[in-house]
Amino acid sequence: MSANGAHRPDVAIVGAGVSGLAMAIKLTEAGIPFTIFEKAREIGGTWRDNTYPGLTCDVPAAVYTYSFERNPHWPRWLATGDEIQRYVEAVCEKHGFREHIRFATEVVEARWLDEHWQLRTAHGDEYRFDVVIHATGFLHRPRYPDIPGLETFAGAAFHSARWDHGVELAGRRVGVIGTGSTGVQIVTALAGTAAHVAMFQRTAQWIFPMGNPRIPRPMRRALARWPGLSERWVQVLVRAIGDWFLSPATTRPGLQRRVFGWACRRNLGTVRDPELRARLTPTYQPLCKRPVMSTKFYKAIQRPDLELVETGIDHICPEGVVTSDGRLHELEVLAFATGFDAHAYMRPMRVVGDQGVTLEQAWQDGPRAYLTVAVPGFPNMFTLMGPHSPLINVPVHESVELQADYILRVLELLGRPDITSAAPTADAAERWLADIRAGMAPTVWASGCQSWYIGPDGVAVQWPFTRKRLRTLLRAPDLGDYAIRAATPEPQHGREPVTGEARGIR
Repeated sequence: MSANGAHRPDVAIVGAGVSGLAMAIKLTEAGIPFTIFEKAREIGGTWRDNTYPGLTCDVPAAVYTYSFERNPHWPRWLATGDEIQRYVEAVCEKHGFREHIRFATEVVEARWLDEHWQLRTAHGDEYRFDVVIHATGFLHRPRYPDIPGLETFAGAAFHSARWDHGVELAGRRVGVIGTGSTGVQIVTALAGTAAHVAMFQRTAQWIFPMGNPRIPRPMRRALARWPGLSERWVQVLVRAIGDWFLSPATTRPGLQRRVFGWACRRNLGTVRDPELRARLTPTYQPLCKRPVMSTKFYKAIQRPDLELVETGIDHICPEGVVTSDGRLHELEVLAFATGFDAHAYMRPMRVVGDQGVTLEQAWQDGPRAYLTVAVPGFPNMFTLMGPHSPLINVPVHESVELQADYILRVLELLGRPDITSAAPTADAAERWLADIRAGMAPTVWASGCQSWYIGPDGVAVQWPFTRKRLRTLLRAPDLGDYAIRAATPEPQHGREPVTGEARGIR
């Protein structure tokens, strides 16, 4: 209890990546107790798991930071994966979050019971909390290809998010299955290192020619000396470019979309061989899929030691990959750049809400979340970067901070002694989904796209609006959209486990 008699809800955060740490700083500032459950032995999420050769973020580094922890030291326009991981670790250390984290503790079930959330871990321990916030991200469950004979391959084989750095690549024959951003970065990085690289392409990708120039040392020194330069000029400029160019290009027809497509086609035109260029030409509209950013891939794929294989894969054998034309592609290493189950969110965790309804049942027609942060029928449960969150037109850190601020305002309501729980009403959620569907009509994703952006119901799990509208909608909760329950006297419950021993908490 606080000094004024208000109850401070006890919060569980699931996931210690970019989203989880953003929520942690907001809760710390509000004086609300929390525990973070992390399935791995280190923080970082996506940037911890992905360490493959050539890994670079496709979002300008200037805006790939928290508002409360700017970084003037990025050496390039785009940051590498290890640079981002070091930044996240530095934020965690500075704010002392490790003492709140239970590492190597995967939550396998969250159940709403007796007006609180009961969490069960893979160790069998159980914990009770007033509130659970899922900060699990959406790119954390690797998707492996369903190819006959995959397990028979005699060489080293691994997913890009489980890269085996003990495997020697120099001078060896390497196969890369997948042509998205990850596949493009891996193939480009291996050009000239591996003896031969075979890139197995199912779908050609549009590639936008965004380079990665170094930031001059004098400019980095100026940004470090006068942090306001980043706030007032660099970030404003980068966000203005996004607001004027990338966001309109994805959300409505017009000049920006045409310019983006023109730039991609001009980049493709740098492939000299007309036959190879035709094989690399997509059949869908630019921006339908996650755009690939590179100025080097087309140069790499034209090298004699690189091969584009567009014939479908029939099966994998001990010696390599056999395509449907009967050809054996002999390989010593096989890397799967086949992406993730992007619609899993907090799953495969079993989540059981009010009246025993599971999240699987609630999402049987596809994942959805009211204002991107809450699900009807699941009181006191929130999501960060959940369904319909911005993945292209708003920087991730800005999105999660806006969502975290909104959740914090709902938690202020739950701090009242007469309130025990809140969840969006089914009607509010349906109205919100109708808005999303209507907003999707002019977007590029409504043009018959086949991409991981599209949910099972045919609606993109993307943000179809502007950054300004995200800020407006998440400014303050509309309590008329929530089902709010009055509190009844009950024993106060804290963070100690119901069963099992507490791990890693001081």
